Amino acid sequence: MITYDDFVKVEMRVGKIIEVDEFPEARRPAYKLKIDFGEALGVKKSSAQITKCYDKEELLGKQVVAVTNFPPKQIGKFLSEVLVLGVELQDGSVPLLTIDQEVPLGHKIS
Repeated sequence: MITYDDFVKVEMRVGKIIEVDEFPEARRPAYKLKIDFGEALGVKKSSAQITKCYDKEELLGKQVVAVTNFPPKQIGKFLSEVLVLGVELQDGSVPLLTIDQEVPLGHKIS
């Protein structure tokens, strides 16, 4: 179990996917994402294993939730700066946690 104080250390923010590229060098199928967090953080990069659920085109403009205060993680030659949140299902697919109405970019999840 964690405490509430532990939970509030995790910074989750809303961002909008503005660019999606293939990531053929990844060990498991993934996309390289650029996500705009507005004035709060600017544009950050992330790698996401979401190819079973989404085509590149349908991700553009989608608002997502990401953890923004983990240290960057090197994935091959790609530096992932934020962790996009999703649900890993038994078949390996990962639907993203999304926002059901437009909200300001960079807004914190509470």
